[in-house]
Amino acid sequence: MALFQAFDISASGMTAERFRTDIIAENVANVNTTRTEDGTPYRRKIVTFAEKDKVSFADVLSKSARHYGGNGVKVTKVLDDESTDFIMKYDPAHPDADENGYVSYPNVNIVTEMTNLIDASRGYEANVTAFNAVKAMAQAGLQVGKQ
Repeated sequence: MALFQAFDISASGMTAERFRTDIIAENVANVNTTRTEDGTPYRRKIVTFAEKDKVSFADVLSKSARHYGGNGVKVTKVLDDESTDFIMKYDPAHPDADENGYVSYPNVNIVTEMTNLIDASRGYEANVTAFNAVKAMAQAGLQVGKQ
């Protein structure tokens, strides 16, 4: 693995986790949004990651593939969470209440979002640590010739 490739891998991880944090913040900000542009309540969004420039196992084993160390991570999709239902609350005075007096609130659970935020924060920190370790190795390598 080339030195700069290690920097790129960590940087791509930091970028992906930062994007994930932005989506989590959007979910939290819309926890009470009962009507979006299309007239429905806000739906929680989920970020999906994948490896950048995925190399097949056969290519890794072939003679043409040199020491494969990975290419980093990328955001592949941001999906609406269709697996959980909206939260129904009885509030007949609310302007978005149905004929029975129930309001559909977004399927955003603050505890879940805070847990995901901690996970994204730890992932970002791990990438920063790896980036700093590679930087320290590069600096130590440059100091070898000075002594």
